[in-house]
Amino acid sequence: MSGVAGTLAGMIEGVAASHPDDTALIDAAGSLTFSELSQRVRAPVALTNELLRPDVRVAVIGSNHRVWVELYYGVPASGRTLVFLNHRLHPREVIAMIERSGAGIVVGEIGELDRLRDAGVELPMFDWQTWSDLVDGFDGGPALTPVNPEIPAWLLFTSGTTAAPKGALLTHRSILAAVDASAGARPVEVDDVYVFPFPLCHVAGYNVVHRHAHGRPVVLMGGFSAAEFCDIVERERATSTSLAATMLATLVDLIDAEPHRRAQLEPLRSIAYGAAPMPTPLLRRADELLKVDFAQGYGMTELSGNAVFLNADAHRRGLAGDAELLEAAGQPAPGVDLRLVDAEGNDVARGEVGEILIRAPQVMLGYLNDQEATEAALQDGWLRTGDMGRMVEGWLHVVDRKKDIIITGGENVSSLEVEAAVLEHPSVARVAVVGVPDSKWGENVCAVVVATPGLEIVAAEVVAFVRQRLAGFKVPRHIVVVEELPVTGSGKVVKAEIRERLAQNPELLGNRL
Repeated sequence: MSGVAGTLAGMIEGVAASHPDDTALIDAAGSLTFSELSQRVRAPVALTNELLRPDVRVAVIGSNHRVWVELYYGVPASGRTLVFLNHRLHPREVIAMIERSGAGIVVGEIGELDRLRDAGVELPMFDWQTWSDLVDGFDGGPALTPVNPEIPAWLLFTSGTTAAPKGALLTHRSILAAVDASAGARPVEVDDVYVFPFPLCHVAGYNVVHRHAHGRPVVLMGGFSAAEFCDIVERERATSTSLAATMLATLVDLIDAEPHRRAQLEPLRSIAYGAAPMPTPLLRRADELLKVDFAQGYGMTELSGNAVFLNADAHRRGLAGDAELLEAAGQPAPGVDLRLVDAEGNDVARGEVGEILIRAPQVMLGYLNDQEATEAALQDGWLRTGDMGRMVEGWLHVVDRKKDIIITGGENVSSLEVEAAVLEHPSVARVAVVGVPDSKWGENVCAVVVATPGLEIVAAEVVAFVRQRLAGFKVPRHIVVVEELPVTGSGKVVKAEIRERLAQNPELLGNRL
């Protein structure tokens, strides 16, 4: 892997030097070789130098497009930080992120840029085609100048236990360290062709860098469709992919309905998953239909990707009868140190539950302009994940996660952020937002509310109200009206009690809104 120890663009330059004519990227518009990608990485350096001061960042928004990948490498090559914006968010959420990030220009999908203009954003904006035309105007681009691998390359906003998303600063070094961790735990085959179906605005995009570091092509999907996925695997002879549980469920449903699709997937050898737990029945069903290897990754934005892995051999053993293995997150990758600690920071006894702490080169630099949050998360070189786990025969089991984070369809939702929006409705006096299980999405957002005295809560009205303020995936799908919320002596809402009551009385949830 040439250049992995240096910078993102340096890695691409190294692969382009040794394998210039090998395919790097395939999408609906065609393909790019590593030599062509390298040229298109250099051009943004000159473009951003013309448009911006050295300390100003570049934001990108929109559904998957090859320009996203070019900017992955090209913006950090200029010594600047690429700001990832999620196009599924409400415009006012995106605007807040742009303002906090210090971005000076926005590159993206024309419809998303129009949304931002309509919402009042006055920064210079470049749609995909305009940006590509500007890149084409630079003949080969300038030679790359040295960039410190320790400076931020990517800025991703991550939902946390506070209402405002935190901006995680990932460096060249941390991203490439995550690539190394994945390579050590999940080697890339010499003939690998990888299909990437996730949004490039997520940290899952490090998987693109992972394949490129090994000189292998990435097939970029604009969005996941099971039928299109089958067509792509057949056409490109794709051998590997990463899928969320919802994607895998859709895929096996399609094969059940259209059995001839199974033949299209003959080249596929492995499927990785992460972001949310994979239901064991779904995994067994997929194993029967697809006959591929499975691998799981446990990580988060603050880790620049995955750090703990359940490899293919463990899955084979689990599916063959060692069922407890399928409930494990895996083992730390080479170079990753892991501890489980109690509330005082002491290591817990073997088999006991403790907070998961990770120390590795792939840990983020910190949170943007948030020293307090950074100091709370990074202590003595260890990242406090907030997730709870235990070790069983050398395997990490994640037994709980940050209670205030809901994972729905692979998207992280801060319950406190949703609570703040629900509380703006005049009929709501108090609210607690929790995740409730859903067979398709993993979890749904549920708001348990207490009415303002003298007013009636109409569930549909509350949902419509929140939808005007937050992204669609953050909007509650269940509204449960109660007289009181359970609280501790200090007045803190006991969400564990709420979850238990909803689990024991599912009829309280009613129909999904």
